[in-house]
Amino acid sequence: MDNRMKYVATLLLCFTASIAIAKGDTADSRQSGQPNFVIILADDLGYGDVGFTGSTQIKTPHIDALAKDGVIFEQGYVSAPVCGPSRAGLMTGRNQVNFGFDNNPNKNLPQFNKDYLGLPVGETTLADRLGELGYVNGLIGKWHLGDEAHFRPTRRGFHEIWTYPIGGHDYFRSEPDGEGYLSPLESNYKTPDPISYLTDDTGDESVDFIRRHRDGPFFLYASFNAPHGPLQATVEDLELHADIQDTRRRTYAAMVHRLDLNIGKITNELKRLNLYEDTVIVFLSDNGGPVGNNHAWTVNAPLRGAKGILLEGGIRVPFTMTWPKKIKRGSSYDHPVSALDLVPTFVALAGGQTGPEDKLDGVNIFPYLQGSEAGRPHDQMKWRFTISASIREGDWKLVRLPDRLPMLYNLSDDIAELNNVADQHRERVVRMLKTLGDWDVSAPHVLYLEGDKYRRIQVDLYDREYQLNQP
Repeated sequence: MDNRMKYVATLLLCFTASIAIAKGDTADSRQSGQPNFVIILADDLGYGDVGFTGSTQIKTPHIDALAKDGVIFEQGYVSAPVCGPSRAGLMTGRNQVNFGFDNNPNKNLPQFNKDYLGLPVGETTLADRLGELGYVNGLIGKWHLGDEAHFRPTRRGFHEIWTYPIGGHDYFRSEPDGEGYLSPLESNYKTPDPISYLTDDTGDESVDFIRRHRDGPFFLYASFNAPHGPLQATVEDLELHADIQDTRRRTYAAMVHRLDLNIGKITNELKRLNLYEDTVIVFLSDNGGPVGNNHAWTVNAPLRGAKGILLEGGIRVPFTMTWPKKIKRGSSYDHPVSALDLVPTFVALAGGQTGPEDKLDGVNIFPYLQGSEAGRPHDQMKWRFTISASIREGDWKLVRLPDRLPMLYNLSDDIAELNNVADQHRERVVRMLKTLGDWDVSAPHVLYLEGDKYRRIQVDLYDREYQLNQP
């Protein structure tokens, strides 16, 4: 080999090595015992619309199999009742109110600076933390944490992305110059293929990511748009649910069915590659199921409430964790846990550390699952969203609204929050209201607000009647 060829070969080797190091994909980067991580996030999924939470109308065998292979969190919460803030909490392990991300980003209000419409650049993401520990991180699907360049996932710790720029998308098509739900797909590792059906494409891209990075360690954030609107399903799936009379409910059921099939693709690929036993898989929804103007197409039974409010139906979600190598199959955990807990839990399992300087609101829940740590992971939880705020202490939950006295419920015997017992526990109400208010005034200003029309909608949702039984 002459000197020129040796020089070119050396350049190629250096270039290849630099890519591997940047992605944490060197052979010796994987510490002993590091598992892979997969977060499967559904969007606007009703609490009662999967098999393991009681659905008989919608069949979800692949989701149920995940639950059976791991632990079901009977009281699993997200940190907000809508997409953006909930995802901001999940990705940082910090209650998003503590950095001003209270609302969904809204470009239509001119008084707010678009450069602040997203996850603040000073916040550290789960992908940032895992990248430092040698992980290759992939986002497949919805982001919704800011559209401007400095908010994009490639600048927030993700090495590979396949996504769309705003908080949702049409399921069948995009346009080269399209906007909103017709925006073109974006990827930094391929030219995206035309959309076949968005849920199928998200599943296929997730499987391809696993194949490419099978040697690990990897973190896959499989962030499905389904079953978020627009309500669009394949003809095949609609025919499977022809017995459901309500057209919106039928379409929604078909969308959940297709979501379940694609979750099956992911788990089956992990099994085929002999990765399933040593992969931590978390399944959850970003918030509760929404309701329509006349009646709901989602079912949050046995919970009252829905997307957008802080009753249980808005913030308690189907939530499982599967790791066959370490978590007992068929188990359940009955103390409250939060999506905020995923950051410290994953970092600890990957061999890293978090401390007080990180100001995390989540905790490492794995010792609680293993039984080495007693008690509850959280003695207290707090939420704030537009017109409402809430605090949970033990089994007691207080909800504060602008047009009425605070409401108090004991969730141990009133999961549907039907019996407001505030009048019977005045001292408790005063104490919890003071704690909630102290948090309120200590939090930073919100970065932006949602449109004012939602305030009226959300107040009215607290007075609505909800379906508390399976259809």
